Parts: sequence; structure tokens; C-alpha cells
Amino acid sequence: MTFGELLNLVSTDKMPGICIDSRLVKAGDIFVAIEGTVYDGHDFIDQAVANGAKYIVCQQCEASCVRREQRHKGTKLTQYAIRNTQYETIIVENSAKAAALLAQARRGNPASQLTNLAVTGTNGKTTVAFLVRSVIQKAGEKSGLISTIIYDTGSATSEAALTTPNCLAIAEMNEKMLKAGSKYMVIEASSHALAQNRLAAVNFKAAAFTNLAGDHLDYHKTREDYLAAKTRLFQTLSPDAAAVLNKQSPEAKQIAGKTRAKILWYAVDEPADLTAHIESMNISGTVFALEYAGQRQKVNTPLLGRYNVSNSLAAAGLCLAAGFDLETIAAGLSALRTIPGRLEKLDSDGVSVFIDYAHTDDALKNVLSTLKPFCKGRLTVVFGCGGDRDRTKRPRMARVAEQLADFIIVTSDNPRTERPTDIINEIVTGFEKGPIIDRAKNIRNTQYAIRNTKIIEPDRKKAIELAIKTAVRDDIVLIAGKGHETYQIIGKQKHDFSDKKIAQQYLRKPG
Repeated sequence: MTFGELLNLVSTDKMPGICIDSRLVKAGDIFVAIEGTVYDGHDFIDQAVANGAKYIVCQQCEASCVRREQRHKGTKLTQYAIRNTQYETIIVENSAKAAALLAQARRGNPASQLTNLAVTGTNGKTTVAFLVRSVIQKAGEKSGLISTIIYDTGSATSEAALTTPNCLAIAEMNEKMLKAGSKYMVIEASSHALAQNRLAAVNFKAAAFTNLAGDHLDYHKTREDYLAAKTRLFQTLSPDAAAVLNKQSPEAKQIAGKTRAKILWYAVDEPADLTAHIESMNISGTVFALEYAGQRQKVNTPLLGRYNVSNSLAAAGLCLAAGFDLETIAAGLSALRTIPGRLEKLDSDGVSVFIDYAHTDDALKNVLSTLKPFCKGRLTVVFGCGGDRDRTKRPRMARVAEQLADFIIVTSDNPRTERPTDIINEIVTGFEKGPIIDRAKNIRNTQYAIRNTKIIEPDRKKAIELAIKTAVRDDIVLIAGKGHETYQIIGKQKHDFSDKKIAQQYLRKPG
């Protein structure tokens, strides 16, 4: 059987199931062997066959068979796999892309019936996605949303497991979006997903690029590979699509040279196709003029910071490409009041406390730079770094915190399989001045007032408590790194933990 014939088969009433996890295979299913970051699906073909797979889609069947026989020589599983001739093998050039095409075909190609809008970049993806959905809703239309925070199909919402889920989940959600009456899908495209072809079967009307900062080098190894993964999204755009690019990002110029799409440049306070001129900004929000093709509309948003004005432009560019007028776009941008864990302000008496997802040095710099001009007292930051992730950013985050914050508490983030103290030790190598005090319980309250003091408190709950209880009127406290997350990953287990809920326990309520 050819791959084309298999595509036709999954579109019929006799459609078999599609699996990319051999453990989930049932009799008659298609198993697509995908080479992943940790495991190679080709090494599990024998298990899929043992579970009853009727079709095996792979890239390197012969090589994997040799490896399987060597690894499982003499076992019942290998003997079964060799004896079982009731399955067919289809060899393809790229099995990840094949899985995406099969997933869509099995559900009637729902993505092709939606106007698909994507955003990629190191920082700002979630904000852009939420802003685009706000514009679509303001226009009276329905939109599905696949983001770092939630998956929203229009009929149900669920907590996101990954920024961009696998191709089977995307196809299933596309189908639900259509049934719920959605005409649009807004999706965050992570570099991992792009490198792994999870979006291979989705045609995009427009895609936006926000920026590129130091992150994910544990996966991509080099900054060049990281940018190449982001660029893939724009290389797949058709000439009729739009590439919405940040003119103020050097990497955007490289992307522009590799896309066939029409380019829409955006910039803050600089000439571009789509521009924003900031009129005012305070702790309550931002007012800016949105300009495009000789038109001008005012946006009044509670979102703070120049970087969020840039995010608003990226969202506006996607919406222009989707056919919305500038007036509707401005109204939609103004209508979004908050985004969970994105510079989210908590109610308190005298002290301003913000929760933010900033987990790169660039993001932390943006947030602290935004808050600092509004801070009449001390600017305190609580942050850590995730374990089993890009280690190069750890000292960089310390340097940013030291440059912009008055009082720093270094704590644990999601340590995963690393020791929290090892992560913290790598963070503090980035500090250049001031005392570093190990554990808050060893110092007197009077020392809290010393500016440029760094405290190490590995217990994140105690670190948050310390930051809030030692704050006084006119101080600002930023709790950074986890944002919307409602868990902490220690080892390989998720434990209930919400920065927001912990902070609210210690806040002095208004009045």
C-alpha cells in the first residue's frame, strides 16, 4: 500500500485508528513511528505489531528491524513480531509529517475549513494569541485557541499540557472547533512543535514573529538552529498568506528572506507598515495610537509595557491579514482586560504584587523595566530557573535582576530532576555585587531594607511569603517564572502549586 492509498483509507467509513504511542495501539490501527527527542518510535514498532497494528508508517523500517532483533533477540515479543505477517509497512520520507496528514484526513481535514492564525517567538506568544482571539470575539465571531495556558475549542476548555500539542490532538480540536461554530483557529507555534512537524498539515492564513531571545538551547543546541525552527513556520506559508514580522527584531530580517508570503512589518514608534505611537503609560495601563495605511485608531489597554504594545501590533497584523478592519481591531485590543500569569496584578493594600511567566532573561528585563518607573518604593523580584532546561540563561537572569531590582530572592522554579541548590548555584554566578544571604531565616528583619541584597530561599512558598511580608507601602513585588502554572515539577512528579494562590494567602486586602 502506498501512503496516498493509506490517506484515502483513513477518509472512509472503515477508517482505522492512528497512534504515535505504541502502548495505545489496538487491533487494526495505524502506528506511525516518529523519531522524538528522547525516544525513537521506530524502536517500538515491535510493540505496536504485538498490540495488533495493521499498518506501520515509518522512515527507516529495515534499520529499526535490525536494532529490534539485536535488542530483543530470543524474546517472545521479537519472535511474535517476526512471525506476524498480518501488517503492512509504508515507508515515508518524514513520518512526523505523515502523522499530521493522516490525523487531519481521518477527521475530514477540519483545519482546511478554518482560518488559521499562528504566532511564534521566544516571548509574547500567549499575549498575542489572547489579543487575536479578543479581536475576533469583538467582531462577533468564534475562534478556537491553542495556547500555553488553555486549549479552547469553543465547546470546552482544558488546561494546556504543551504550548503546541501533538498532531492528533490538534486535528481533534480542529474538528471540535468546527462543530462549535468557530471560523478561526489561533495557535501558538513553539519551536519544538515546528522542529517536530506537528503543524505540517495546517495551512496558515498568516503567521507572526515576535522576537528571539536566549532559550531552549538544551533542545536546539545553537541559536542558529533555534531560529531555523522558528523560520520553518514562514517557509511553509503560501504567496497568498501574510508574514507579520517585528521590524525591531534583527532575526525577522532573516525570516523575511526565506518566506514566499506577503510581508507586513510592524514597529513601535518607528516607520513600518503597521505602527504604534505610545501616548501614555502608567501602572493602570497604556494608551497608544494604532496606525495602518493612512488610518489611525486609539487603543486603551490595561496591559503594561512597551513590549506589550509590540505584542499588540503582532496581533493587529494577524487580524488585518484575516480581513478585520482597524476600528474592530483597536476595539478588540482594548477589550482584553487580563491574561492569566502575564503581568497579572493582585489586589492588595498599598503594595503592588504582580505574577508573570517571565522565565528568560529577555522577558525578565522587559517586565522589570516596565515596573521600575512606576515604583516609588522598592522593586522586589522572586525568581528561579527550571531544571533540565537551558542552563545558559541562569546567570543572565541574575544579571538582569541585579541591574533592575532593589531586592532579590532567588528560589526554586520547576527543578524537575535537578537539585534546586545546583540550579541556584548556577544562577548566583551571574551576580556581580552586593551580599548574598543564604536562607532568609538566618537574617534579622532590619536587614530586609538593605538595597541590592540577594537572598537565597529554595522553598518557593517561603520565598513568596518573605517578599510580600517584608514589602511596605509603595513597594512593587514581582513573582516571576511560573505565571499561570498551577503546579511545581519536582523530580518527575507534578505537585499542586500556584504562585497566585500562595501570594493571595499573604496579601493585605484593600481596606
